[in-house]
Amino acid sequence: MTTFTADLPEGRIWRFGWMFGAIWLVYLIYPLNDILALDYVPAKVAGVMTIVAFGAVFTSTFWRFRNGHRRGKPLPVSQAWIALGVMIALTVIMSVSIGTTAFGATVYIAVLAMMTLPVRQAWALVLVMVALVEAVPRFLSSWEPDTFFAFQLLISAAAAWGITQVFQRNHELAVARQQLADLAIVAERERMSRDVHDILGHSLTVITVKSELAGRLIEIDPARAAVEIAELETLARQALADVRSTVGGMRQVDIGSELASAQTALTAAGIDADLPCDADVVPLRHRELFGWVIREAVTNVVRHSSARHCRVTLTASSISIVDDGVGPADKESGGNGLRGLGERVAAAGGVLTIARVPTGGFRVEVHGE
Repeated sequence: MTTFTADLPEGRIWRFGWMFGAIWLVYLIYPLNDILALDYVPAKVAGVMTIVAFGAVFTSTFWRFRNGHRRGKPLPVSQAWIALGVMIALTVIMSVSIGTTAFGATVYIAVLAMMTLPVRQAWALVLVMVALVEAVPRFLSSWEPDTFFAFQLLISAAAAWGITQVFQRNHELAVARQQLADLAIVAERERMSRDVHDILGHSLTVITVKSELAGRLIEIDPARAAVEIAELETLARQALADVRSTVGGMRQVDIGSELASAQTALTAAGIDADLPCDADVVPLRHRELFGWVIREAVTNVVRHSSARHCRVTLTASSISIVDDGVGPADKESGGNGLRGLGERVAAAGGVLTIARVPTGGFRVEVHGE
């Protein structure tokens, strides 16, 4: 598979976002030291594996939380509870081996709960853990009570809640900015529509009046009628030039029209087309880019693939064109069209993927910014 990416620096940060969670696992060194001090080797090995599993669950869930917020798809609450349940079970296992030292892991559970659960559920879980870390050592004579763990839990939960609120506000702000950008596009199109209406309204009114005058003069004053007709031609040409200059900036590829063109082209080529009924799911910021993707990919399917079936799949942030024929193995062997498409996607901050599919054929896929 050949993948062409045009990630922004911010995209690279999010790709390695799991490191922001993993770096805090350094505090597991304290329970790890107690585990390594155990005399029984199998217990020592089991304890190390438990800590590794705990860190893996925390890091992966933290990364999914951050990545989900970036894409506007929060981690489902049911999946968050599963991850938290696994971490609680692993903490209990560590506690059996090393006692209250394992309670330090509850801080990670509290932080993750505040980030991934609804506020009431998260605080309920934190308070239950506070009660347990306070009560359990007092019922087990071999364990030493330590109120520091309860304090840690409360402080960490409050801090995580604050960070989560910042994430939420940043996400809402990004959504609001994008809505404003979409509204600006709509406003510009409406402005141009009004300009075209005004130009045509004025020009066509003058042309109508002069044509009526020329019609009345053609028998009584042919020379004057000829002048009027000549002026009509000038007015018509001027109106056409005005319209062209006004709408010149509006000329762009749109995914809706390209889907219709793709249907016509594929049908004419004898290729079974599986296309979306409409493109309403695609936001304004991606419509032009995805239109170019459909135009170039379908052109390659028709010209080079010898395919019998082609499927186009749309989401709000991605487009995929898959065929069952043969085609270019990568962007470089695909001609100027795919190279140009790669440059266009890169300029838009997207990711272009060109790859063979397991069932045969090729897939051209683009993820928007």
